[in-house]
Amino acid sequence: MTLVIALVLAILPMPDWTNWLRPAWVLLVLIYWAMATPQYVSVGTAWVMGLLLDLLNGTVLGEHALALTCVVYFVSRMHLRLSMYPLIQQGFSILFFVLLYQFILYCVQGFVGDLPASHLFWMSSVTSMLLWPWMFVLLRDCRRWIKVA
Repeated sequence: MTLVIALVLAILPMPDWTNWLRPAWVLLVLIYWAMATPQYVSVGTAWVMGLLLDLLNGTVLGEHALALTCVVYFVSRMHLRLSMYPLIQQGFSILFFVLLYQFILYCVQGFVGDLPASHLFWMSSVTSMLLWPWMFVLLRDCRRWIKVA
């Protein structure tokens, strides 16, 4: 359910001046679930979510799928180490992962010939990093509530 909510947040309309600040909602949720439950959410889930995100955004099919799959692969390989970090250090790891995600998107868009018009393209990684502690706590509480219920 959290992945569906992240997809909805990813396509919600925003004012033009804030489009560059949109956090990578789907990536943040996938990173959390890949850290918390790597046996259930891994590369296959990332691939499917990436294809859905490509369809919803109208981008080149496979662009987000490739980027999400690469990032979730690294997260699932490092999930034990990442889960031991304090939230501030996890935030800096999130910055790195979102920058990697955006770099892959940038390379694919450059290959296709559809590069972003502004250097503000990279600002999404900062807003994702700043949002991570609240996202982590919210998803952790959601996971605990589901286990109790």
